[in-house]
Amino acid sequence: MERLISLFGLFFIPFLAWLLSENRWKMNFRLILSGTAMQFVMAFFLLKTPWGEKCFEGARVFIGTIVDFAFVGPRWLFSDALIKECAILQLVPPIIFVASLMAVLFHLGIMQVIVKWMATIMVRVMDSSGSESLCAAANVFLGMAEAPLAIRPYLETMTRSEIMAMMTSGLATIAGGVMASYVKMGVDAGHLLAASLMSAPAAIVLAKIMVPESEQSPTLGVVKIDIPKLDSNAFDAACRGASEGMTLSLNMTAGLIAILGLVALVNWPMSKAIIGGEALSMERISGWIMSPLAWTMGVSWNDCHAVGSLLGKRLVFNEFLAYRDMVVLKETISPRSFVITTYAMCGFANFGSVAIMIGGIGSLVPSRRHELASLGMKSLVAGTLASFMTAAIAGILC
Repeated sequence: MERLISLFGLFFIPFLAWLLSENRWKMNFRLILSGTAMQFVMAFFLLKTPWGEKCFEGARVFIGTIVDFAFVGPRWLFSDALIKECAILQLVPPIIFVASLMAVLFHLGIMQVIVKWMATIMVRVMDSSGSESLCAAANVFLGMAEAPLAIRPYLETMTRSEIMAMMTSGLATIAGGVMASYVKMGVDAGHLLAASLMSAPAAIVLAKIMVPESEQSPTLGVVKIDIPKLDSNAFDAACRGASEGMTLSLNMTAGLIAILGLVALVNWPMSKAIIGGEALSMERISGWIMSPLAWTMGVSWNDCHAVGSLLGKRLVFNEFLAYRDMVVLKETISPRSFVITTYAMCGFANFGSVAIMIGGIGSLVPSRRHELASLGMKSLVAGTLASFMTAAIAGILC
């Protein structure tokens, strides 16, 4: 029955996007159906085949090894006891190390090959344009502000629908460094990687439903990646990547300090109201709002309020806080609900990320900043629904 509910959610979530569409009668059904089928095939391979199980185990071992490498430096600087007791020393090193590693791999041209391969598959299967497919593929490995560098030459000429797809894919996936931090927190590496991969085509599908293509794309059927060289050599790339990772870590730390304080501030007056024997809070309110959507993904009804609270926290604040609380709830919700929630929260879709993305991409193409801002809330909704769609497919197969 829960799998049937997840199947219902797979149709209901795109239907919600259709209701919010700019043009409900101009749907590219080939892209929508092939993109959904592509997600399902990826999920079936990863979750239901022996080769997929090996990929999962390989992802767990590989990411776990990367996390171990990330702590070589901190263990030289700090004692193991201090690292275990200090949350920030557990979460920041993977972000810095993976950001540095990614910069080196891009400098050497290795990641360009992987990104182009993924984009080519999406173009041929889904008939999406080269620019939006490249950005969606790059977002699996890079941050939402860095991935558009892969298509920087096309930003001026991209259609409105392609801009929407670019923004949605940035909000529906997570960067490699952040993924490593979540693994350190106790989230399964295999499911995180699968969720981010599956959300790339999902983002394009939901974006094209909400903002259908009405123009002729100059990159239709063309996959050409052109990321400018920013570094003189691999060592320079490693240093720049580490610096960018540190900036991201500082922004995340500052955001957590501010957000946790603001949550406590907002909850303080609400806590005076007692409903159902419990104090009112933002977590409870978001749980009530998101519970029905959690149910459509296949989450057990007994777990829906707890999962809904996590989904609301991800949307209003950020996914870091949501994953932190999800790990705490692991023993109180069912294993199936835990897996579905892992997929549903895998993305940067929150209000703060929209502002970061508009600022970052807007600096690359100032002439389109107004258009980026006008699509901000639409991309937030589409990115959220893309993660939910991926979770529904995981629910069908779990």
